[in-house]
Amino acid sequence: MRIGVVTFPGSLDDGDAARAARLAGAEAVRLWHGDPDLHGVDAVVLPGGFSYGDYLRCGAIARFAPVMESIIDAARGGLPVLGICNGFQVLCEAHLLPGALTRNQHLHFRNRDQWLKVEATNTAWTNGFTPGQEILIPVKNGEGCYVADPATLDRLEAEGRVIARYINGNPNGSQRDIAGITNEAGNVVGIMPHPEHAVEALTGPSLDGLGFFTSVLRALAGSSAAGSQAGGQQ
Repeated sequence: MRIGVVTFPGSLDDGDAARAARLAGAEAVRLWHGDPDLHGVDAVVLPGGFSYGDYLRCGAIARFAPVMESIIDAARGGLPVLGICNGFQVLCEAHLLPGALTRNQHLHFRNRDQWLKVEATNTAWTNGFTPGQEILIPVKNGEGCYVADPATLDRLEAEGRVIARYINGNPNGSQRDIAGITNEAGNVVGIMPHPEHAVEALTGPSLDGLGFFTSVLRALAGSSAAGSQAGGQQ
């Protein structure tokens, strides 16, 4: 399986995301922001960083990159897409996910290991976890406060689209302790903490982040198997 990792001007964690994909067992394919060709990848990661210098708003310019036009179309067609930190911001700006990420309530940058509770495990990126599982992955953001209007928040809750919540302290003031969400189809996920920084014992703080990358490989393998069975029945 081929996981594409986008590089925008200002991306910081694209190399880490590519390494996490390889550790999970995938082939990492580097995608350039100015090239609309997705090169046949099976899934895409929008990494953390400061795309286009965070000018206007975080992710606001990246949303219009040529590669994003292709990703938006592909995501609406079912391509699994994971947005991490700045990538989560880009997904919201692109309206693939609802809500927005704003300045941390305390107006300080936060960089620490953070406990999360996984809630939705029916997505392409979280199916390897169990509901209620607690995981430890790093968080590092200055504009990671998830906000949305009450109706949107209620809809996310009712539809089971909150994939993870902060526990043992909310690092940025996100409403309802939301750390990550998914779209209705479950193929697009945005998460503010950094699972790609929790994939090796050497750098820690855990191996919990690897589950996001192995989950998408499981989802893709399941889709391939279902497609083969359907083809054989025709």
